[in-house]
Amino acid sequence: MATSLAAMTARRSTSFTRFPFSSSTSQAASLCQSRGFAGAADHHGPAKVNCWQDPMSPSKWKEEHFVIVSLSGWGLLFYGGYKLFTGGKKNKEETLVQEAQ
Repeated sequence: MATSLAAMTARRSTSFTRFPFSSSTSQAASLCQSRGFAGAADHHGPAKVNCWQDPMSPSKWKEEHFVIVSLSGWGLLFYGGYKLFTGGKKNKEETLVQEAQ
């Protein structure tokens, strides 16, 4: 027990003498990797444009514009199909009056 305690104390003392406190913080900062926003400035491929600047080329659109236009188109398609197949749901009172005449 005493030998392991002595060995542990010796290891701690050598680690303290190897890295003084003043330089240990600078060394610790240099050992930590920090990329920050390093990858944000790298462009891969052609620049993206707004959907109204080049409306016939969806591959060049910004991603958020493509999503908005796609969802709007699908919504319009479903709404148009609903109106087409339901016939517009005319008012029943008008049809009853026309049938009575």
